[in-house]
Amino acid sequence: MSRKAIQYVTATTAAAAGSLTTAATSMAAAALAASVVLSPTAGTIARLDGVHADLARAVQLNQVTSEQAARFEARLAGRILGES
Repeated sequence: MSRKAIQYVTATTAAAAGSLTTAATSMAAAALAASVVLSPTAGTIARLDGVHADLARAVQLNQVTSEQAARFEARLAGRILGES
């Protein structure tokens, strides 16, 4: 094989390896970003826990029925998770 052919093969192989590394890094970064965006934040989880506790207390005090509390909690969870 000629020296020029060897240089060409070496250069294209290195370029391909660099492209694969860049693609793999980009895919990993995209997966991480998606997991961050799609997962609820600690603040969101705390809000949902607070809503649940408040509604459980309202049920204990006979201010609302358990069915009303469940529907209201589901509605609020949809809104809270939609914001994040």
